[in-house]
Amino acid sequence: MKIRPPHTRYHRLLAAATLVSLAALAGCNLGPKYHPPAPPQKLPANYKESTVHFQDAPGWKVAQPSAPMLHGDWWQIFHDAELNKLEGELNINNQNIKQYFESFLEARALVAEQRASFWPTLTTKPTWNRSLASSTMSNTYNTGTGASTATSSGQKSTIMALPFDASWTPDLWGQIRNQVRTAEYASQVSAAQLANEKLTEQASLAAFYFQLRGQDALIAILQQTVAADQKAYDVNLSSYKTGVGDYISVVEAKSTLESAQAQLTNLQVARAQYEHAIAMLIGQPATSFSLPPDPGFFTPPPIPVGIPAELLQRRPDIAAAERTLAEANATIGIGYGAFFPAITLSASGGFESSTFSRWFEWPSRFWSIGPSISQTIFNGGLYIAQLHQYSATYNADLATYRQTVLAAFQQVEDNLSATRLYSQQILQQKAALADAQKYLALEQGRYESGIDPYLNVITAQTTVLNDQQTLAQVQVLQMTSAVQLIEALGGGWDKSQLPTPRQVGAKVPKSEYKLQH
Repeated sequence: MKIRPPHTRYHRLLAAATLVSLAALAGCNLGPKYHPPAPPQKLPANYKESTVHFQDAPGWKVAQPSAPMLHGDWWQIFHDAELNKLEGELNINNQNIKQYFESFLEARALVAEQRASFWPTLTTKPTWNRSLASSTMSNTYNTGTGASTATSSGQKSTIMALPFDASWTPDLWGQIRNQVRTAEYASQVSAAQLANEKLTEQASLAAFYFQLRGQDALIAILQQTVAADQKAYDVNLSSYKTGVGDYISVVEAKSTLESAQAQLTNLQVARAQYEHAIAMLIGQPATSFSLPPDPGFFTPPPIPVGIPAELLQRRPDIAAAERTLAEANATIGIGYGAFFPAITLSASGGFESSTFSRWFEWPSRFWSIGPSISQTIFNGGLYIAQLHQYSATYNADLATYRQTVLAAFQQVEDNLSATRLYSQQILQQKAALADAQKYLALEQGRYESGIDPYLNVITAQTTVLNDQQTLAQVQVLQMTSAVQLIEALGGGWDKSQLPTPRQVGAKVPKSEYKLQH
């Protein structure tokens, strides 16, 4: 057995004890432990607008509690092939979604940047230097510090060096860990914002689509009205020319026709704008995109709303607000760690020689090693002020989270009541339209029998047209409120879809970071 000198064993024991101490200190985390926030107050068992009290009312109703919840492709609940196609194009080509996706990749890259701080830094700087000393210099000269340096007057010299430098700052107080956690939570925030942006763009597309179809329905109504008014004008003009009718009826019929034509033209403007908006959402130039008219209309299907407690897990904006709060909590830990000293272990070594043949020989080696400690003694209360700043940021983020939750419940209740009440208004409007059409038929008969003037017919026609337009507009409002209800419910998203800290810290393929042209 080889006996090691006592001083060697002592140095090894000292190094081992130092490493164990550093490992123990590395387990310290001075930041506050994070606790997910509670909702602003106790949540009820059901949404107010979906309680049994409203289930007996005529019109739209929510889905039964046993109905399956919405999934990712929530727009398929409307059973519209054209809408399904457009939503598929949006998910691929929408530029806003791409922007948020790239921001998410950027956030993931920042996680990798922070994790790099756990590891030592190793650098090298090979050098080759050829120099000529001045011939007018003496062999020695004073450096100004009391030391003398020898020179070779008028001689040339060569120095080749291959140094390696290593340094490592152990995470004794949890600063690096909290920086990594901050980056991981920020990446989760970015993932939730990406999901929320996708939902927003999808809902906007569905709303624009149903508004465009509403314009198609209104255009069809006005086209029928223009055709009927044109026929009425022709009849009155013919009657006037044959001496049966009066001229005032011709003027009234012509005015009614021109008014309907003007309304029809105005509807074309709105339809074109909705079409252009859809083109932008799906990533196509508005110049080359068009949708054929389809005056058919829909009624919203029953929508599963779940229970209020589930909403906290189904809204990506709520998830983003909660992860932002976790990020702020980790930042406080960084602030606490700043009060303690930083220990850096550094070493350097390599080979240095004046001739290439002896550059890598063992006697040409050089090395140095030693730790350093850095501690701020006075900075005018900077760290305390920063800690107060981080705490205030956390409290503000907590208020933002709770406000986001409150806004979510408001949006669900708003759109639940809107969808339900619009359905009742549609039933009432249909009844009013039926009565207006009866009134028009009666007035048309009285005019043709010579009892009433044509002005009464025009009044009845105007009532029918107004009721038809109102019915179509309310149907549009009901469909868009159904879309907004689905958006308010999270569109089938779930917090389980949010990537974990381990997942956001995983290596991303290089292909994901390729430059776009």
